[in-house]
Amino acid sequence: MRENDPSPTSRRAVLLAAGTAGVATLASAFVATAAGNDPEQTSPFPSSLPGATTPACVLTTVWGAGPYYLDLDRVRSDITDDRQGIPFRLDFTIVRTSQGCRPLEGAAVDVWQADAAGDYSSNGATYLRGTQITDHADRCTFHTIVPGWYAELAPHIHFKVRPDNHTETSSQLFFPEDLLKELYTRRPYAQRQVPEQPNGRDDRYRASGASLTLAPTADGDGYRAAYTVGIA
Repeated sequence: MRENDPSPTSRRAVLLAAGTAGVATLASAFVATAAGNDPEQTSPFPSSLPGATTPACVLTTVWGAGPYYLDLDRVRSDITDDRQGIPFRLDFTIVRTSQGCRPLEGAAVDVWQADAAGDYSSNGATYLRGTQITDHADRCTFHTIVPGWYAELAPHIHFKVRPDNHTETSSQLFFPEDLLKELYTRRPYAQRQVPEQPNGRDDRYRASGASLTLAPTADGDGYRAAYTVGIA
């Protein structure tokens, strides 16, 4: 099953003000900033990715969950199941912008994505889907793989934050195109014809990629990245 609708179900652009004091004034903002991790990690993959760092002040966009979100509440950190691909660790931090960026403990974070062949799990399969609950430090971690491409869409990882039973915020994260071009020369991604521009074909990426692109760093035989999500 592949998600083939490039149109978001909802959009809302907001400005992330620099500094905690500025962020706290945005009473109804959703903001996300990417950050790398340990620069001393070693790997056979490239570790320096020009243009992969998100600026402190960004104009970003909230995207809907799309047609293939499944409300499974399958709480687990490792969502790979039997899917083959380059290992990827994604660390989320969730904060309340309306409360001085206070850490948000106990929020449910859902993640779902395509596998290396560009397929989503369906018909009872649950690969590359999972839920984590933020700890006392407002964090949670997912162990997955680098997603493959499909249709004309930039490779991405969907996420949804549910701080309570009444509210939720959905969006998606992208990868630097130079990194994708390198990783897609490796198995199992190389079993398909790689697009010349994995990201550049997608109007969503062109509209909001700067604020939603991760900054991966080498981590053993794979990569890792961190992302901070601020909700009102």
